[in-house]
Amino acid sequence: MRHEADDSPSRLRLDLPDEAATLALGARLAAALRPGMSVWLSGDLGAGKTTLVRGLLRALHYHGRVKSPTFSLVEVYSFSSFNLYHFDLYRFADPLEWEEAGFREYFNPQSLCLVEWPERAAGCLPEPDVEIRLAFSGEGRVAELTGRTEAGRVCLRQLAI
Repeated sequence: MRHEADDSPSRLRLDLPDEAATLALGARLAAALRPGMSVWLSGDLGAGKTTLVRGLLRALHYHGRVKSPTFSLVEVYSFSSFNLYHFDLYRFADPLEWEEAGFREYFNPQSLCLVEWPERAAGCLPEPDVEIRLAFSGEGRVAELTGRTEAGRVCLRQLAI
């Protein structure tokens, strides 16, 4: 996994040549993220968003099936000291569905929230700590990470090491 950091510690670009590299990035994120943080995951269908979440969950010692919550909208993973909420908003047609679903309360200091397709709830979601855009690049993928808060920038500095 090759990476480049620009002059700002708030941005990081990582080459992900294969699925193993995407899973490894998820594992590295698991070590850098903390409860109370939120991460937006963007990219085309098949870009690796759920694969990245699977790598993160495996690093947290979750061994069950990890699936995209496209139909359930959210999957909840309970750990001893926090809950991880994995949202998939692909099916949202109107950002107001976010408010009606009552998901805002999930974003709290005891939770880690990962949101796929955040643009579908534009204007309703809390600002992310880290934004990750996955894109196809040759046979693999590229991940562009942006730290949007101080906690997010700290996370990116840990990943850049």
